[in-house]
Amino acid sequence: MGKASKVKVELVEAKDLVDLIQVLKDVADMKYHAMLTQKGKFNRFSESFGEFFNLMQFSEVKHPLVANDNPVTVIVVVTTEQGFVGDLNSKVMARTLEEIEKHPNGIMVVVGKRGIMKFEQMGLKSEKSYEEIEAKGLYETAIELKDYLVDLVMSNKVGRVVAIHPWPKDYTLIKPRLVKLLPCGEVLPQKQTIEQFQQVLEESDPIDMTGYLANLWITSKLYEVFYDTNMAAAAAQTQQLDSSLGKIKKERDLVKLRWRKARKNDIDKSLREVFSARMMTLKK
Repeated sequence: MGKASKVKVELVEAKDLVDLIQVLKDVADMKYHAMLTQKGKFNRFSESFGEFFNLMQFSEVKHPLVANDNPVTVIVVVTTEQGFVGDLNSKVMARTLEEIEKHPNGIMVVVGKRGIMKFEQMGLKSEKSYEEIEAKGLYETAIELKDYLVDLVMSNKVGRVVAIHPWPKDYTLIKPRLVKLLPCGEVLPQKQTIEQFQQVLEESDPIDMTGYLANLWITSKLYEVFYDTNMAAAAAQTQQLDSSLGKIKKERDLVKLRWRKARKNDIDKSLREVFSARMMTLKK
């Protein structure tokens, strides 16, 4: 086997690797844009929900999920389980450490096994953790986490809930984001949108309606946080794979040059051998 044949094996492997990374990049890119198209529904829901929730302002109802004086804060940390995301989770952890300094007596809840592992390596303990959210389902995990958070607030163990997660500001800029989740009264817009209503007829108990709306709100926001985390992971994958693709293509091109050079040398060697053999034959 000539040297060109050996180099050609490397060239084929390099081409296959380029094709594989290109496919992975295209899949991540399509996933991001597909999720971005659906993202507008969250904004519309929040607007409609805020308008409906503001009707409850006509009722002088005090509910722990809407307003309370408990200063203890729950910090929900959401990390991604996806591969090819670079230091995305590390940035979330760094932002979390900043928030822990502000709330030294707070409670930490971690979503994602990679985040759990990182905190264990740092010697930090989470009050509760949730793994395998992709396998369990985003909505199902949001419901389970919501029940836990609501129980903490209703039992007066905590008063506030914030979430830190990867957030894609746009296709190229991804950063950790802190979102206030509870109490709802500090998060929902206070603007009165239905001015013509002076009285609201309440067929159900105001406390029950307030509790139901607050539960619905926190579930929606948690699901949106998980959704944004997946979007951020897809965007990070695209960036990381695109960077890797550029490096692999350069290596492929270098191997291609080596192959061409080796093939030329093999041809020259073959011609010299043929010429030498011909000269030997003529001498005889």
